[in-house]
Amino acid sequence: MKKIRIATRKSRLALWQSNCVADQLRQHFPGIEVELLPMSTRGDEVLDRSLAEIGGKGLFLKELEVALVEGRADIAVHSLKDVPAEQPDGLMLGAFLPRADAGDLWIAGGGVAPADLPAGSVVGSSSLRRISQLHAIRPDIEVIALRGNVETRIAAVTEGRVAATVLAAAGLNRLAIVPPGAIALSMEHWLPAPGQGIIAIQCRLDDRSVIERLTALNCPTTALQAQSERAVVEALGGDCRMPLAAYGDVRGEQLDLRARLGGQGGELIDVRVSGKTADAVSLGRKAAAQLLAGGGKKILERLNLSPSP
Repeated sequence: MKKIRIATRKSRLALWQSNCVADQLRQHFPGIEVELLPMSTRGDEVLDRSLAEIGGKGLFLKELEVALVEGRADIAVHSLKDVPAEQPDGLMLGAFLPRADAGDLWIAGGGVAPADLPAGSVVGSSSLRRISQLHAIRPDIEVIALRGNVETRIAAVTEGRVAATVLAAAGLNRLAIVPPGAIALSMEHWLPAPGQGIIAIQCRLDDRSVIERLTALNCPTTALQAQSERAVVEALGGDCRMPLAAYGDVRGEQLDLRARLGGQGGELIDVRVSGKTADAVSLGRKAAAQLLAGGGKKILERLNLSPSP
């Protein structure tokens, strides 16, 4: 294989991530040609409605996946937190790059901490996971929908349209646009989206040549984290309508997995399971079962959702 074509979204962050993959391919396989195929997705184009209303985070992927299936691209690069738990027929996730900071950053005018935000302040976010955790610590604030690329959401704060917002640390660090006064939300009390901070590479199941090359880029530790966190999502039938958070901490051959499901009015259900990394998927399923048993089933029913059979 002398050339690899990468399907990517057109946002600056997506292009940064795809160029990162391209650079690694060139480093591991000198002489290989790598071409980026930037595409616009429905998730990028429809910004006046929440993702839950228009079909979920998978809308960031569909056009890229069609390009893979049709053979116009050899791989597609995604933020793993945007990738649904189930892969389309004929496609797979072939590699996970080393995970960046998985946490969230609190972005507020003047660097005001969450605890110091005046009562009734307006915070912008369209993430049900973030909204449920915000209301758990500050039930007195108002949250309004805020979508768009990271630059657009930062601008909403700097221009005073909202008092604050919450963004993934990985994206801001990758683009070197962390605003002054940004506050890291401690993972002891605030959990990220499953897969947050991970760049995933998607390919065709039958493309052995590409799969072999992607092996050189795969980070085994990150892959274990991804497997455990995505197993929680899959077991719950999770999508963007589900306020679900999860983080797997790998240390040697041990994996410590925390998961959280948010409800209305700041209700949060937390579970923690630990075991061998070889059992990453079963640990994720165990965490999901404990969430359901601890009240998660009622939360999903109120959201008109149901766990996977």
